[in-house]
Amino acid sequence: MTKEEHINYWLESAEHDLETSDTLFEADKYDWSLFIGHLVLEKLLKAVFVKNNENKIPPKVHNLVRLAELSLIDIDDERKVLLDKINDFNVEARYPEYKNELYKTCTKEFAEENRNHIKELYQWLKSQLK
Repeated sequence: MTKEEHINYWLESAEHDLETSDTLFEADKYDWSLFIGHLVLEKLLKAVFVKNNENKIPPKVHNLVRLAELSLIDIDDERKVLLDKINDFNVEARYPEYKNELYKTCTKEFAEENRNHIKELYQWLKSQLK
């Protein structure tokens, strides 16, 4: 695959996952909606990584802050803090000892606020691909 094809692969996958996250939210599966939201941003960061690096294969890293650093993008502290917060949805949804805690915390209001952050970051990351 060409570099552009790799970027499009990650972008299309992120767009699909964003729709999935929306569907889960509408079905009141707030914890899973946020988990998928993390995947959306991870995939977009991997697209940005491919764009900004010679290597067409992004690292097998799930930490959003680390991916942003490796993607060579200029990111402010506010966005770093949001990415770090969203990292928690990846860990907490995967592991039983954390999953129950996320489930308790993950009200509709909590999920909606964080989905708004995810969508803002989604738009910002997409702009990094232009």
